[in-house]
Amino acid sequence: MWDKIVNVPADREVELAVIDADGAHALVFPCRKTPDGWVNAETGKRIEIHPTHWRLWRPPASNGSGA
Repeated sequence: MWDKIVNVPADREVELAVIDADGAHALVFPCRKTPDGWVNAETGKRIEIHPTHWRLWRPPASNGSGA
């Protein structure tokens, strides 16, 4: 379930939904809100986005192939 971006917790890994030229979609990496803006939670690099909704990040399920 998606929540409004105004309710996003700080310093938690979240999945973000954005609307861009291609339409609405979820980002494929976890993000974190910091006092300076949004960062990719895996790399720590700042990202320039304007998200519309969020939910807690859930890592993709392993496919069990070992690859």
